[in-house]
Amino acid sequence: MKKRLLIVGAGKGGTEVLKMLLDSPLVRTVAVVDSADSAEGLKLARSRGIRVERDWRDCAGKQVDFVIETTGKNETFHELKAHFTEAVVLPGEFIRVVVERLQQNQQMLEAIIDCTSEAISVADHHGNTILINPSYTRLTGFKKEDVVDKPATADIGMQESVHLKVLSTGKGVRDIRMQIGATRRDILVNAEPIIVEGKLRGSVGVIRDVSQLRALRDELQEAKTRIRNLEAKYQFSDIIATSDAMRFVIEQARLAALTPVTVLIRGESGTGKELFAHAIHGESPRKYKKFVRVNCAAISPTLLESELFGYEDGAFSGAKRGGKVGYFEEADGGSLFLDEIGELPLDVQVKLLRVLQEHEVVRVGGTNAIPVDVRIIAATNADLEQKVADGSFREDLYYRINRMPIYIPPLRDRLEEIRPLAERIIRKLNQEYGRSVHGIEAEAIELLKSQYWKGNVRELENVLGRAMIYMSNNDQEIAPHHLQLAPRRTVTKQTDTATLQESVARYERDLIERAIEEADGNKSEAARRLHISIRTLYNKLDRMQ
Repeated sequence: MKKRLLIVGAGKGGTEVLKMLLDSPLVRTVAVVDSADSAEGLKLARSRGIRVERDWRDCAGKQVDFVIETTGKNETFHELKAHFTEAVVLPGEFIRVVVERLQQNQQMLEAIIDCTSEAISVADHHGNTILINPSYTRLTGFKKEDVVDKPATADIGMQESVHLKVLSTGKGVRDIRMQIGATRRDILVNAEPIIVEGKLRGSVGVIRDVSQLRALRDELQEAKTRIRNLEAKYQFSDIIATSDAMRFVIEQARLAALTPVTVLIRGESGTGKELFAHAIHGESPRKYKKFVRVNCAAISPTLLESELFGYEDGAFSGAKRGGKVGYFEEADGGSLFLDEIGELPLDVQVKLLRVLQEHEVVRVGGTNAIPVDVRIIAATNADLEQKVADGSFREDLYYRINRMPIYIPPLRDRLEEIRPLAERIIRKLNQEYGRSVHGIEAEAIELLKSQYWKGNVRELENVLGRAMIYMSNNDQEIAPHHLQLAPRRTVTKQTDTATLQESVARYERDLIERAIEEADGNKSEAARRLHISIRTLYNKLDRMQ
């Protein structure tokens, strides 16, 4: 049950007391007294339906529990104390101290909220906004006079107010998407109830700018992508080396990792040159720095120079405003992997030689030399010696990059590694394809060993991947009939179109006959293995007769 309160004095002090206790769950103001009919406190009391009097004696017969005297007159205080013997009579000075302390606490609370970077709004239990902070104004454009002492829907129009939802349910809400302000800005709102002594007294909401969250998310995603592109993925432990030849290459590469010299990795396409480049960087003193990969053959010759060395603002038509950092600057302190270095144009080779000699780059369109500390790891499957001889590769650059050559032997020279390679590839493809192939049969391994493997490990992965795609779900191991391999033939030079057509026809006949034989005469199954329609197969068979 609420305690009954009489306020004597409706000036500034009495008005502050009335405002403070108007919505108190513990006290009910029964009357406000002041001799001045125009007193501010009397106006407020009338607006809230509270009895007003000009003389406290007119309230003498009312039962009250508390009397607060705010006139500041000692005789009035003593008269009240003498008359209301059953009530607690408090002097205005006491109330003033209490109000000042409360005001200080409120000011401190408001200062803390104002310093918060999050946009905050607070509503009372009637659903009116009573407090916002500067971050709220910056985000929404609404000032205090626009929303304070107004319904909590003043800033959101016809949308459902989270404050009203919290006040109606007594429960918090999270991540509510809304639009706010004149620009209908996308926001996320979290709101929680304010509970005082077990009673719901209001709601506090925290607002976040969705566009800012999107920008942070995009920035994070860009950073993750950048990290993935700049980090070395593979170590020497990822390289299968059971043959003497590959063990020797591993020893060479480990030694190269500990030295700062330029490394040239040579080998046929598909032997794993990039794998070695990753591993060398990963065991070098630069392993915690950037690892930047560049495929020199994949970038247009007209763009390669600007991509490698960067360019200044306005260096050429279409140049990015402000210029662009090149790969050498990006890899500063780390390693730069130049794959297919044999494809570099001669003018770019000149600038690369300067970087290797002077350890500095000059951007396209610029004049200032920028120092860089980059370890070069180059790779090629081209015959650089022949390129030097025919003038397409500079001899001085060749000697500069060939100080630490590493040659990776082709797969046909290390056939004993086909089984461990195949098993590693099957585990990888199981994860990519969502399959559960357990392994590969010994007969299939022998069949793989009989191939020439012009594409090396990359070709082996292609063959095994194709076999797994066409395997039924009941097959547990790759068998010889799953492998779609071309029969080994002696390659002869063809001198005319007719001979080439005949050779292609013979080759096609052999594939079709082999597929039908392995399918036990089932032409539909043979067509599926050949990845052609049954109609196409019958047409080809008709032409073969």
